Amino acid sequence: MSELNELLKQLVEKGGSDLHVLSGDPVRMRVSGDLVCVTDEAISAKDSLEWFRDIMNLRNKEVLDEDEQVDFAYEVNEVGRFRVNIFKHLNGIGGIFRAIPSEVIPLEKLNMPPIIESVCKQKSGLILVTGKTGSGKSTTLASMVDVINTHQKGHILTIEDPIEFEHQRKGCLVSQREVSNHTKTFSQALHSALREDPDVILVGELRDLETMSLAVTAAETGILVLATLHTNSAAATIDRVINTFPVNKQPQIRTMLSTSLRAIVSQQLLKKADGKGRVAAVEILINTSACSNILREGKSEQLQNIIQSGSAHGMQSMDSSLHNLVKEQIIQPQTAFEAANDKGSFTQYLKKST
Repeated sequence: MSELNELLKQLVEKGGSDLHVLSGDPVRMRVSGDLVCVTDEAISAKDSLEWFRDIMNLRNKEVLDEDEQVDFAYEVNEVGRFRVNIFKHLNGIGGIFRAIPSEVIPLEKLNMPPIIESVCKQKSGLILVTGKTGSGKSTTLASMVDVINTHQKGHILTIEDPIEFEHQRKGCLVSQREVSNHTKTFSQALHSALREDPDVILVGELRDLETMSLAVTAAETGILVLATLHTNSAAATIDRVINTFPVNKQPQIRTMLSTSLRAIVSQQLLKKADGKGRVAAVEILINTSACSNILREGKSEQLQNIIQSGSAHGMQSMDSSLHNLVKEQIIQPQTAFEAANDKGSFTQYLKKST
């Protein structure tokens, strides 16, 4: 086994999430959220380039040479799959390898509230899973797709960059398309998807205006659309979507979202109190009639009030999720304090822990 593959094997054995290989620095792994060195000596630009070129196909090499960066998936037999980003930087070349679980993790094992499985039973509309990079969005989406695949019959079409989880056909026919290998762009694949008789479309990321517009349109036409955004709350997500459109189109998009949006799941991953792994803290917005009115009127600043008063519908705020994790002793009070929106409500835990 090559040196790189051996390091990837160590990453999986230690339960790490990412391997960082940057020329001019020692190799590092992210384990339970912390980045730790796993080699004593820095890797040279020559060695790192050789490692990366050994695992890239001709197309990936051409993209790297032309764009100075490339994304692809890499699999090591009997170890696992990895999402890879190779890029050029000041000291040469670098690569980040994100470990992809070998099997889709059930929602309950992800510590996800039951309402999320209920949301997956919707027949149409838009479901957004949001959070910063590395917050577990892809893992949550894969689990949601697996719920649909297990309990329904239909056609699930995924558009990803790159394909991470490979879904086996259960109750549904599953078509997985990878940007650059099977289609040029997300928007091009979405255009085509509307003619491919899908019941469910997963969009790896809503990157631009055209992709967002097509996703909202698809959700309105009777398709269930699942997608991600790099936002950290329900209100920020709505603002991001609306503000992507020209000003003269925004009233129309607000109206479309008020009827097509089903839920927003915003999450962040936090280190567990025992130091063994991480757990998701989750904010959930369900599009009730009250929420729909707020979306139509463009008063996204009021969404937090809807979430805080919507527990009967399965909603919960990020701070509420953090409070529960602290009370169940799953995370440390300091961890919750750092991740909270209203930090004042967490000082009570800090006083008890000192």
